[in-house]
Amino acid sequence: MNPVVSVVVVSYETRELILTALATLRKACPAEPYEVIVVDNASKDGSAAAVAAEFPEARVVRLADNVGFGRAVNVGAAQARGDWLLLLNPDTEPVGNVIGELLEFTRAHPGHGIYAGRTLGVDGTDDGHSVFGPPSLWTFTCFATGLSKLFPRSRVFNREALPWLDRSTPVRVPAASGCLLLVRRSLFAQLDGFTPDYFMYNEDLDLCLRATAIGASPMLVPTARVVHVGGAASTSAGKRVMLLRGQVTFLRLRWSRSRAAAGRALLLIGIAIRAVAARLSGRAGYWREVWRQRHAWLTGWPPAAELAPVQVTEPVPPPGGQPAAPL
Repeated sequence: MNPVVSVVVVSYETRELILTALATLRKACPAEPYEVIVVDNASKDGSAAAVAAEFPEARVVRLADNVGFGRAVNVGAAQARGDWLLLLNPDTEPVGNVIGELLEFTRAHPGHGIYAGRTLGVDGTDDGHSVFGPPSLWTFTCFATGLSKLFPRSRVFNREALPWLDRSTPVRVPAASGCLLLVRRSLFAQLDGFTPDYFMYNEDLDLCLRATAIGASPMLVPTARVVHVGGAASTSAGKRVMLLRGQVTFLRLRWSRSRAAAGRALLLIGIAIRAVAARLSGRAGYWREVWRQRHAWLTGWPPAAELAPVQVTEPVPPPGGQPAAPL
């Protein structure tokens, strides 16, 4: 029997986390047939071997190099057989029957193409990161001036975060996080998957906006929830730099040259102000480190044309039986 859902998990140095995530998913015993495809980004911690040993039903695809999130998902999607792709972070723990909740919602509300779940903190409250709005020159201005920080609940000054959104009811959203995201496989293929220019961050925003442009309408499914375990420890300057690289890549790909230059300038101003404030107040060097690395993030991620093809070290034959080709 072909699976209805293909769960794609990208792993990089997450051995214990991914084992917990897959065990929690299996414990829910979804009624619908599903498959699990784990794409390992050349981990050195034994993640791939551990998953293969504890979950022999899963297909593990080992990559020769760490190619980031979006390109690794594209590899997994190429192996998928389900009608739906469920993207699931390895540092999550599903709450209840996530697959069942999502599929039930798609049947009651068909035609949207993309469905988002809710990500919770370790305390069980919604962390507010599973859905969000697109950036604009206004949102960058609010960041640069600190208005989004001063008024985090404001519909005017913090529009990307959607702080006014009632996440306890189904609602259409502009964009959704790839941490917990259900997308019809045919739609994902029609969009050619994630844009490969992104190593990490903003590839999900890019996908949702491109999907919306051709008629999809992402929906939030409030009953589909995961605890985002890793989210509590993801406040390092290194992560902020990667996030900024993703943002700048989005500007390069989707905005005009002049508008993108204005967006980069506003990001630069906002971080400069925060770095100066941190220095004057004697606070820790988080923003100062981000400022020091500005030459790295201001260029974004390298264009896809400059990237080497993805190399699969242990190809998994797709349904047709032929080895997967490099992407």
